Amino acid sequence: MPAPLASSASSPPSAPARTPSGDGAPAPAARPGPTRPCLTELRLSAFAGHRRAGFPLGPVTLLAGASGSGKTTALRAYEALARLAGGAGLAEAFPDPVACVPERARPDAQRRRGFRIGCTADGPAGPVRLDLAVQAEPELRVVGERLSAGGLVLLETALRDPGRRTVQAAWHTAGSAPVTRAPLPDDRLGTALLPLRVAGKTDGQRQVLAAAEQTLVALRSVFACDPRPERMRAPVPAGSGRLLGGCDNLADVLWRTRAECTRRHAHLVAAVRDGCAGTVSDVLAEPLGDGTVRALLDRGTAPRTELARLGDGELRHLALALVLLTGPGVLDVDPPGEVPDAMRALTVLADGFDRALDARQRLHLLRLAVRMGERGHIRCVGAVSDASWAAGTDGVTVVHLEP
Repeated sequence: MPAPLASSASSPPSAPARTPSGDGAPAPAARPGPTRPCLTELRLSAFAGHRRAGFPLGPVTLLAGASGSGKTTALRAYEALARLAGGAGLAEAFPDPVACVPERARPDAQRRRGFRIGCTADGPAGPVRLDLAVQAEPELRVVGERLSAGGLVLLETALRDPGRRTVQAAWHTAGSAPVTRAPLPDDRLGTALLPLRVAGKTDGQRQVLAAAEQTLVALRSVFACDPRPERMRAPVPAGSGRLLGGCDNLADVLWRTRAECTRRHAHLVAAVRDGCAGTVSDVLAEPLGDGTVRALLDRGTAPRTELARLGDGELRHLALALVLLTGPGVLDVDPPGEVPDAMRALTVLADGFDRALDARQRLHLLRLAVRMGERGHIRCVGAVSDASWAAGTDGVTVVHLEP
């Protein structure tokens, strides 16, 4: 359990970085990072059951731990940061903010309690740290944010006047004025607002923009996924063909993807063949007369099998394989449209990655995730109860959580 937070969420988050100097000197050059921006660390400094926790993230990461160790909490924190990066307000990113406050956190003299969260995004601009302090009580608001890179604070915000719904922001300029100051809304991520506020006329401003945009791109393309077999068996209404997080509309998506890319569909069929009992020669969907679509497995010479007859493990394996083999155009995500596909990676957050799967199914999915991660298009963070079965698998980062 975390230590008391007290009033620590009423001040800007701490980070090992220096503030902008007044001499306008340029910051140290950042080392080149990955071509596609990606998160390399998730930090839960004081968040729900986590205290001073940092989780390294690779192309494929498994968060392993018993029930109550905080695996789902970590995934929800990642998803919340992604929503903030996409422009969502605090209330949308944290629908139950009080649940994010550490249990033993004591309110300060003004009865304020809050939580702290952060991440590191690596990419062409080098490692960039984002740290955020949020007040949950008595009202939800940002009370401090810091964006830093190369030992330099590029953006810092702080709540100066509790009576105003703004935070005072200062960002690096390195021009005639070393720092630009302005108020920002206290219900939005300041980093997400910088591209609209910074002109990019000086080297310092361009550094700020590069760091902010890298962080936003790394965070925005996220698909939170937890397939629900009980919702996947019945026919579904024909719709947009964009897969939902629970994979309820799997049949509708298969109806679309089978016709769009025969090569990708062939990979899916091969994956399903490895995870389902019996012969599988195709995975298909067909429209019914009532406006719905149902999915089936083609068994070759044997009768076709409706998804309703498959086991929970087979359905979850099929759904997760489809997620790993497809992309933002099919999944229900909101990627940054102004960034080319070749410059961004989709991150799949898979809660209960191994739920209902047998040993063969979970190993196959893990290896599929590794292969897709090696291509750079897909990253995966999955929560599992035990990761001993993944030991020795190259390309997998295992993070053990204690209850």
